Amino acid sequence: MSANPNSPKRDMPLERTRNIGIAAHIDAGKTTLTERVLFYTGMIHKIGEVHDGAATTDWMEQERERGITITSAAVSCKWKQLEQPGIYKIFSGQEQRVNIIDTPGHVDFTAEVERSLRVLDGAIVVFCGVAGVQPQSETVWRQAVKYNVPRIVFVNKMDRVGADFANVVKEVREKLGANAHPVLIPIGAEDQLKGQIDVINKKAVIYTDDDVFGSTYKIEELSDEQRKLADEAYESLVEALVDADEEIGMMYLEEAEITLADVKKALRRATIANKVVPVAGGSAFKNKGVQFLIDAVVDYLPSPLEIPPAKGQDPDDESIVLEAPADDNAKFCALAFKLWSDKFVGKLVFIRVYSGTITKGDQVINPRTRKKERIGRLIQIQSDEHKDIETCYSGDIAAIVGIKNVKTGDTLHADDYDIMLEPPAFPEPVISMAVEPKTKADQEKMANALQRLAEEDPTFVVSTDEETGQTIIAGMGELHLEIIQDRMKREYNVETNSGKPQIAYRETITVETDAEHKLVKQTGGRGQYGHVILKIYPNERGKGLTTDNKIVGGTIPKEYHNACFAGIKEAMNNGVIAGYPVVDVHVELLDGSFHEVDSNEQAFKMAAILAMKDGFRKAKAILLEPIMAVEVATPEDYQGDIIGDLNRRRGRIGQIDSKQGLSIVKSEVPLAEMFGYSTDMRSLSSGRASYSMEPSHFEQVPNNIVSQIIEERGGK
Repeated sequence: MSANPNSPKRDMPLERTRNIGIAAHIDAGKTTLTERVLFYTGMIHKIGEVHDGAATTDWMEQERERGITITSAAVSCKWKQLEQPGIYKIFSGQEQRVNIIDTPGHVDFTAEVERSLRVLDGAIVVFCGVAGVQPQSETVWRQAVKYNVPRIVFVNKMDRVGADFANVVKEVREKLGANAHPVLIPIGAEDQLKGQIDVINKKAVIYTDDDVFGSTYKIEELSDEQRKLADEAYESLVEALVDADEEIGMMYLEEAEITLADVKKALRRATIANKVVPVAGGSAFKNKGVQFLIDAVVDYLPSPLEIPPAKGQDPDDESIVLEAPADDNAKFCALAFKLWSDKFVGKLVFIRVYSGTITKGDQVINPRTRKKERIGRLIQIQSDEHKDIETCYSGDIAAIVGIKNVKTGDTLHADDYDIMLEPPAFPEPVISMAVEPKTKADQEKMANALQRLAEEDPTFVVSTDEETGQTIIAGMGELHLEIIQDRMKREYNVETNSGKPQIAYRETITVETDAEHKLVKQTGGRGQYGHVILKIYPNERGKGLTTDNKIVGGTIPKEYHNACFAGIKEAMNNGVIAGYPVVDVHVELLDGSFHEVDSNEQAFKMAAILAMKDGFRKAKAILLEPIMAVEVATPEDYQGDIIGDLNRRRGRIGQIDSKQGLSIVKSEVPLAEMFGYSTDMRSLSSGRASYSMEPSHFEQVPNNIVSQIIEERGGK
């Protein structure tokens, strides 16, 4: 699908486009930073604050009430680097488009971060100047590493008491293994914060408070003390670039003069190659340091042309690897990375176009369904505002209105271009609860609402308990499910009652075993005959179900092999201890027998299911529970009480650090013991402690608790 000659030309060349995300731990200041970026770029004319419920990208009612980001919001703005005496910038005087996605920080909404990073070309990772590297910021960093996203670090909240820029840089290096180097060092800290040292240009940037929201700044010469800091940081940066970048490395070896332009361009190449991470410090809330951070985004983060082309597979042959180059004249290919139900326009499908262009009226193919979809309407998203566009170009992020049969992670491509891009990966839900509508009349409305919400959110799963007929919703945490119920009430007018949250336990086996079942049923007419012999092994943790076909000859005819594996897969849905899904098992289909008249697919499927159940019983099945990585920051006076409480919850204390008069207690605690923890923690610390937790791994439930879980499960 090449560019339509009648369509309007792109208003910004691709090399002057940046697709970036702003990501971090909860409460590090991502949304506040996004709001400042929009203000300084002229996108908005009044700064809205998170604590006032007025931030542009926090447009959901729940976000404004709670002061947190729940869903990632997309906004687009333009920025022109100012030409200033004594300051070298790579793109001085050129206007750039910056597409920004503000992502949530709360672990319950990790899917929003995952899918955003999958489609972005660069990211600003925000750290709190006081708290430094926190658990969720480590998770975000790992997600960015997985998708090879180039990063800039912004150390925010340098105006806060206890802020320490050098310590955060050290933590980024030690805890995240990043080759981090300051390029904008804060001048002063706490109430003395007034600007930044531009390390490469060796100038001081002083932000003035006498203008609205710190919109103006002055470029000054460095003091002796500041110059010493700048010289040390510059030398360290050049050393890192000599190692990381071949071009500047050769200049260094040949003792050629290395100019400011050489250093900046080398830093750009090294950042895009993920070999160096530039670090800037400031305070978004106090309007200090944001303008030069936007300059750094433009200077160091890549355009869609500077990252490797997106790779995909041929849907019919996974061994064939295809590329989607960032070119308007290439064949069209895009990834649907997010679905959203909008009360005004209906179903929105957010896409990132990797190659080619798409125009209203075009037809695209979804390789998962093999169906054609017609593009009726294209819109550019500005938070919750919609702007109709005719054409979406390579490298752009936009939304399609009204197409059906599309899931998160689907590829959309031109008719003559069979390619399937890698979808984002999402974690399994760890918590579930039963829900029912408050009135019987709302049963159908609730089912429709849940279906739409599950389409939007890949970490939200809806199922029906076969024994009780109850509707079960599962997600990433209590807050996640609470928000889902709140959205049902506000957006779909369905009020629900819910049961007590349930843990997503799993079962697995601990020893290998043989398993066999011969299904023989005679009912007067045609009977049922299926006979399978299996070998079942414990699998590596996290590997899931793997299978191997070891059938030799025709003991089980080939047409029944798929039925056997379908039965093996279905048997994994319910274990033998408490009926929870079984994980991490390897199964070999070894042998069996068949009957020329009575054998059929259903018989072999049932035989495989019953053989698996028999194998689970013999293979010493155990129950697994989700373990959370918990980090509590508490004043030292309350450390003993906090540790005692974590021990009472079956927690294992891993590490205790001290930072700015706080004890940072790291532990691993079963999720089952963490309900109501925030209330207890505040009570123990007189409201002065805070905590964060994220899923870590599954491990065996202690024997003394298994019977209690089985009883709660209904004695399965």
